[in-house]
Amino acid sequence: METHMNTSEVTQAVKRNYSLTGPEGKQAATNGLVSATWYKPGISRQRLKELMQRRDGPAIRDTLIWFGALGLSGWLGFHFWGTWWAVPAFLVYGVIWGSSADSRWHECGHGTAFKTAWMNNVVYHIASFMLLREGVAWRYSHTRHHTDTIIVGRDREIQVPRPPDIAGILLNLFDLKTVPIALKGLVINCFGKLTAEEADFVPASEAWKAILAARIYLLIVAGFAAWAIAIHSWLPVMYVGLPTLYGAWLKSVYALTQHAGMAEDVLDHRLNTRTVYMNRLNRFLYWNMNYHIEHHIFPTVPYHALPTLHEEVQAEMPRPYKGLIDAYREIIPALLHQVREPGWYVKRELPVQKAMTA
Repeated sequence: METHMNTSEVTQAVKRNYSLTGPEGKQAATNGLVSATWYKPGISRQRLKELMQRRDGPAIRDTLIWFGALGLSGWLGFHFWGTWWAVPAFLVYGVIWGSSADSRWHECGHGTAFKTAWMNNVVYHIASFMLLREGVAWRYSHTRHHTDTIIVGRDREIQVPRPPDIAGILLNLFDLKTVPIALKGLVINCFGKLTAEEADFVPASEAWKAILAARIYLLIVAGFAAWAIAIHSWLPVMYVGLPTLYGAWLKSVYALTQHAGMAEDVLDHRLNTRTVYMNRLNRFLYWNMNYHIEHHIFPTVPYHALPTLHEEVQAEMPRPYKGLIDAYREIIPALLHQVREPGWYVKRELPVQKAMTA
């Protein structure tokens, strides 16, 4: 890779305040980093318009395969319950539920997976429940993530603040850090309130929707837990509740490739985001989100068009990583270095190109 680490331009040497309610957000606004103009590569408006065309067909096909795999693995888990054969069945079920739901949540939240709006909304809310992410608040949170990507004090979805919490990253291979925080937020919502950070980006008029969704989520989870207790069996919660935990590992593997160890407070997605080549199975599970630079620059391009978009703009992109192993050869040393020196980050080499005017 033509990638090296920054050792001279240390932007900060102490732990920053990543909260949306802290001082960093105001400083970002002062520095012109809020809702700012970002770099865009030179692609014609006509070609971009073609790539932005939404279609129901690819997402219907992929969603039917996804639900089919979930149903088959779930049935095999039930059929072989009490034997070792149930283990691989639930491993597959868990990955489909706790990991692959993440990309479905993501694309349907953008409204680009399907052409038909209600299809996006149905799959989005199903996936939100699978991940225990209250869908209303997270839709606004993710909008902010795209508007102010990795801008400290503005982006709630900075997965690896500096210095990195290595223990927390390892715990989140099974969402053991994320889910307790999510459950705490859902409980707050259930009592008719938004969390302090949610109140920063969720319109007051939408708060009741978030509160209602949180109550539905917790009611369903509690129902399956009560069922498991009543029949003295783990089986019900192997289908709802626990797969959010035991199936989360692949989601974490994918997600860390997106931004971990890269630059903060820059207005060029090529400097804070990675594109990683993946095989066909991973691309199906991840819904082409491995083309993550391209997705961030043009978030209205549907997932099925991202490989073509990648080819169109590749000349202006940093070299993509050859695979997950290639990406992690950079990520792991970068995070360990940031533990010692929080201001240090991965610095990408960019081709010299002239950007298209907005």
